[in-house]
Amino acid sequence: MENKKRETFSSGLAVFFATLGSAVGLGNIWRFPYITGMNGGGGFLFIYILCILFVGIPIMISEFYIGRKTRANAVGAFRKLNKENFKFIGLMGVLSSFLIMFFYSGVAGWVYSYVFKSLIGKFNGVTPEQANEIFTSTISNYGMAYLWQVIVMVVVSTILIMGVKNGIEKVTKTLMPLLFILIIIMDIRALTLTDSFEGVKFLFKVDFSKVTQASILIALGLAFFKLSIGMGTMITYGSYFTEDNDMPQTAFKVAFSDLLVSLLAGLAIFPAVFSFKMEPAAGPGLLFMTIPLVFSKMPLGRVLLTLFFLLTSFAATTAMISLVEVPVAYLSEEMKIDRKKAVLLTAVIILVFGFLATASIAGGNAIAEIKAFGKNFFDLFDFVSSNILLPLGGLFITIFIGYFIDRDDIVNELSNGGKISNQAILTAFLILIRYISPLLVVIIFLNSLGVFK
Repeated sequence: MENKKRETFSSGLAVFFATLGSAVGLGNIWRFPYITGMNGGGGFLFIYILCILFVGIPIMISEFYIGRKTRANAVGAFRKLNKENFKFIGLMGVLSSFLIMFFYSGVAGWVYSYVFKSLIGKFNGVTPEQANEIFTSTISNYGMAYLWQVIVMVVVSTILIMGVKNGIEKVTKTLMPLLFILIIIMDIRALTLTDSFEGVKFLFKVDFSKVTQASILIALGLAFFKLSIGMGTMITYGSYFTEDNDMPQTAFKVAFSDLLVSLLAGLAIFPAVFSFKMEPAAGPGLLFMTIPLVFSKMPLGRVLLTLFFLLTSFAATTAMISLVEVPVAYLSEEMKIDRKKAVLLTAVIILVFGFLATASIAGGNAIAEIKAFGKNFFDLFDFVSSNILLPLGGLFITIFIGYFIDRDDIVNELSNGGKISNQAILTAFLILIRYISPLLVVIIFLNSLGVFK
């Protein structure tokens, strides 16, 4: 009875867009192009794709299996599988989601503020010095930055209160296609600029001489974290899947589409950057400083810049919806808290600790002076979640599925009771999840601890 009362997505298309919305986020817009460009371009891209195949997709399929099999949240799923001793994996996912949202909601607030700044013409005729000053003031004025963070959480909370079908499904089905359309418009404009092909070469030129051991480890980590695995989101979303959904196929589609968004973002950014002789290795500044400067010099630049940050805010919002849904599902199902109250409680917790992250990165205040292990709150939340909890969560998922779940049950669930003819894919999946993926995730984790420096 519990499963029947639980909401699910309405169709396979809804499943795809919601899951893709979870995977696509701010990392696609600036981090992926930047890292790819700095680690050998096409050579790094080739290695990254291999990492998606051998790590990302197997773990994603595993989380889908756990979620749909149990129709439960990231913690309750292990209880329903009669594996109570493994529920700590789900609890790690809930904690990871909270920690990520503490700082991610702040960054999303910057993006939201840039939509407004672009709309009112703040960047018209802006100089490099002015662009840098605007970005610096956006971060340092933590009162205003926090206000935007609150606005972000109001938007995300409103969507989640509406539920799975009326909230998550409707929003992601609308925003994800729009994101693709907007990013393609950006590409067309960027690729028609003078010297734009230099940016294309920067992104795609294969040069394995630039690929180092560190590059391979970075590719592993990027594949792991960009697909929202190891944090309970795909278990939670998997629990809303339809009974006829082809889960291995969905994982492949999401991974491919996530990669496509990243490449399209690169094609929007680098041709424009090279055309205007900007610095491609600007990190966060590539999004918040360089892009406003670049588009301010284009015809229709104000419109294009507003669209660019609008699409970035879409990506941030859909990713946050999936992150917040993890603790919301846990609180509403395990703690028996009304969904609306669970959403509000989660939002309050995020905003309380999110203020610490926002103030700590601003500098010039008492909170910024507080350090733990040499890190401010913003960096600490990022490090603990990204470098410790996520790789450990992914590792435990591979061990759990590979060694503690009956093989026949996995095959039955992933083939929808034998209705899907995917035996070869499932055989490959079982080999990867038992032997290959755990080894690679261990490498990721050891690298995050600095073992390979």
